[in-house]
Amino acid sequence: MILSLVRIIKAFRDYNRAYRELSSLSERELADIGIDRSEIERVAAGAYRPNVVSAR
Repeated sequence: MILSLVRIIKAFRDYNRAYRELSSLSERELADIGIDRSEIERVAAGAYRPNVVSAR
């Protein structure tokens, strides 16, 4: 039970840190790493699946 609570707290802290760091980037910096500002929440949550365009 305690271990589960610790994991939840750690996951929230990791999400919060990633969200803050990504939010502090400029539009250009976000574009350089391939994400849009509207995707920050999903990226921080670890649910980001980039659209990969294959070269033909």
